[in-house]
Amino acid sequence: MSPLGQELVREVPTLRADDPLGAAIDTLVQSGLPALPVCDEHDQLVGMFGERNAIMAVVPGYVGELSSAAFLSSALDEVLEQRLDCVRDPVSKYMTTEHVEVPADFSYAQLAETFLHHRVAVIPVVENRRVTGAVTRRDYVRTLAEKLPKP
Repeated sequence: MSPLGQELVREVPTLRADDPLGAAIDTLVQSGLPALPVCDEHDQLVGMFGERNAIMAVVPGYVGELSSAAFLSSALDEVLEQRLDCVRDPVSKYMTTEHVEVPADFSYAQLAETFLHHRVAVIPVVENRRVTGAVTRRDYVRTLAEKLPKP
């Protein structure tokens, strides 16, 4: 691991592909992160589940297709009532399978390229096909700010 990069890697909870959606959302919220890695039964990274995935899972699917949702009920409870059963669905049904990752010996340039080109907020760090931590875009920017000369 690069000496500077070590400070960027944080431990993150991982989700299992078969975790119920409700539990996955709880774990996501408790983590304080915008997305979490999802692993299979062999602890290998198979996807990511984030805030956007949670919204898409819980809010009826047609809402994302509308140019305006102003005519729909404004009561969240009414909207959620239609989707109560989804909390038992496996998180794999809603996760993003197209994901990016970096090896444990990543470089700052590699992180920058990944954040810029893939527009992700969390990049899993993978070693021997297992998630060993993650780097958040916020932590990366914070580190850049600390390294910049002060005016």
